[in-house]
Amino acid sequence: MKHRHALLTFGAVGALALGSMAAATLPSSAATTTGCSVTYTVQSEWSGGFTAGVAITNLGSAVKGWTLTFDFPGADQRVSHGWSATWTQSGTRVSAAGLSWNEALGTGASTSIGFAGAWKGANPVPASFALNGTTCTGSVISPTPTVTPDPDGPAPRLRVSGNKIVTSDGRPYRLLGVDRSSGEYACVQGKGQWDGGPVDQASVDAMKSWNIHAVRLPLNEECWLGVNGSPSGATYQQGVKSYVDLLVANGITPILDLHWTSGAYSDGPDWHCKDATATCQKPMPDAQHAPRFWTGVANTFKGNDAVVFDLFNEPYPEIAGNWNKTLGWQCLRDGGTCTGIPYEVAGMQDLVDAVRATGATNVLMVGGLEWANDMREWLAYKPNDPLNNIAASWHAYSFNACASTSCWDAQIAPLAQQVPIVLGEFGQDNCGYDYMDTLMDWATAHGLSHLAWTWNPWGCSTGGVLIKDWSGTPEPGIGEGYKAHLLTQSPYPTS
Repeated sequence: MKHRHALLTFGAVGALALGSMAAATLPSSAATTTGCSVTYTVQSEWSGGFTAGVAITNLGSAVKGWTLTFDFPGADQRVSHGWSATWTQSGTRVSAAGLSWNEALGTGASTSIGFAGAWKGANPVPASFALNGTTCTGSVISPTPTVTPDPDGPAPRLRVSGNKIVTSDGRPYRLLGVDRSSGEYACVQGKGQWDGGPVDQASVDAMKSWNIHAVRLPLNEECWLGVNGSPSGATYQQGVKSYVDLLVANGITPILDLHWTSGAYSDGPDWHCKDATATCQKPMPDAQHAPRFWTGVANTFKGNDAVVFDLFNEPYPEIAGNWNKTLGWQCLRDGGTCTGIPYEVAGMQDLVDAVRATGATNVLMVGGLEWANDMREWLAYKPNDPLNNIAASWHAYSFNACASTSCWDAQIAPLAQQVPIVLGEFGQDNCGYDYMDTLMDWATAHGLSHLAWTWNPWGCSTGGVLIKDWSGTPEPGIGEGYKAHLLTQSPYPTS
């Protein structure tokens, strides 16, 4: 894919009647209290299509409820779909109206929206914008990309260096993308391997239109090992391998996550999780199957360091031990007989050893307590890896205990100075984007990799669903906001 970046800034120089697009010159003093500024960036362009980001700054009085309007210069330019605003088009005139979560713009406040579009012949940038009838005009500045162009080609080989994940040539790299659920449950629920969802080139292209560079795939150990479910065994393994190969070929890093495991567990907070088979999230992986699962996965993908291994989804062994955190961290690392867990546990050290015994050198991810949200003692209980190739796996939902900037500053920022942190799951308990927006600002400022839950079109009613369909149409709020964020990001940090 070829990338073309065009950046134009329109400063406030006039106030107009509603709907007018012609500038009226005002004294300089008036320009400080009225007007707006718009930055329009063509983020990527290919034959017949493109994506664009639009950053809006209100330089006038505070507004609650805004509409941005502009005209396409070309008769064949069209908005296909947009995010973070309600987009409409009539002829060449385009309108974008704010949503409930970004409709209020105080003086000096900004918001970012965007869209995917189509064109024929040429794709010139709009010449003028208006916000609630006030024209944003100004001079064109030199085109400057807001995102570092990413090279085409397969996903890079990765390793850990200090507190960074880096490519084979030592270049820092962030895992930016989404989780794609279904590989953990569909096989044991009679829904096939991917719950009827596509794993073809078109579905990967939809991900690429969001600027996704990493996809985390939750898996089921019993399906992989052929113990339970259908498909299982060699068929399930081949399904995973084929999808991984497709992602890597498209420049997307696959993260293989052990999500559902065996082990009878009848006490604790997950009362629905009483089945001894791998049909739900257990507090810890089992010694019976989990090491064999990772032996098989590592043998399948060793030599392909573009693939990352997330050893276990969301540990919570301390809860079974009456919230004793010391016992929880010991269980997490060492496994064995853990208080309150009736089956023999495979600790993170057991799983590291299983992977490394195969000769696999892939980057590993290890979580913390409280469903991977509590990372305070992670360094003290980090399993030993002879390759020192481990990243911390952190999850941060709005309903978790550590769900504020003050907590992240106190608990996560110090860890990020020591090891790479991959925010492997995050979201909020409604379909808005306010919590996620705050978290993304914080994670980006601290250089964290991040992947949102989830790239599945389940219908967003209580949160955690990014798309309306497999074509990548974003859900209002949560999907629109996260897509707009990803389109401003590069896996290669600029500093």
